[in-house]
Amino acid sequence: MKLFYLIFLMLSSYMATAQDSAGDAYIKEVQSSRKKKDLEFKRGEKSPVLPKDKRKFKGLQYFPVNPAYKVEATFVRDSSQAPFKMKTSTGRLPDYVKYGELHFTFSGNPHVLTVYQNLELIQKPEYKDYLFIPFMDETNGFDTYGGGRYLDFRIPGGSAVIIDFNQAYNPYCAYSPDYSCPIPPVENHLNVKIEAGEKSYK
Repeated sequence: MKLFYLIFLMLSSYMATAQDSAGDAYIKEVQSSRKKKDLEFKRGEKSPVLPKDKRKFKGLQYFPVNPAYKVEATFVRDSSQAPFKMKTSTGRLPDYVKYGELHFTFSGNPHVLTVYQNLELIQKPEYKDYLFIPFMDETNGFDTYGGGRYLDFRIPGGSAVIIDFNQAYNPYCAYSPDYSCPIPPVENHLNVKIEAGEKSYK
């Protein structure tokens, strides 16, 4: 019995160490990605940051990387919906179609996010499997941009997927009025605080 208990403790310790190591690697990966984006925003030719703001730009504001915001979800395909015009911050009305839904539990409550596909964008080979998740949550207008945030997604190979809210980012309209940005549909307004990803600019 003592030998079994000792083996159990050793296995538990090994598993905990492995999980901690994986968590640390994930955090470093996200932090590295954020540093790269900050550099692109400060120096890149396609940066949405206004030229007058680049001189004093010191980086975007983020919530601390939190693995708890990597949420397991179930993807449900929905091919029954007709294309529609998604509202934007301007008069532009791009064509989208509902591609499916992501069902997940967060803070003990069930939630659903609709996943969309841009019908013009998918004509480009590099975006043929690209999906789009615009969403709002209870941090908007406070800690995060009032117009909502976005998540990029790819057509999954199965129903079990991960939503990583640490990757949530602001639309370019958060940095400049020169852009036209999709407005998250009402069905993607989450009644929970998503304290992950990018915060409000400035």
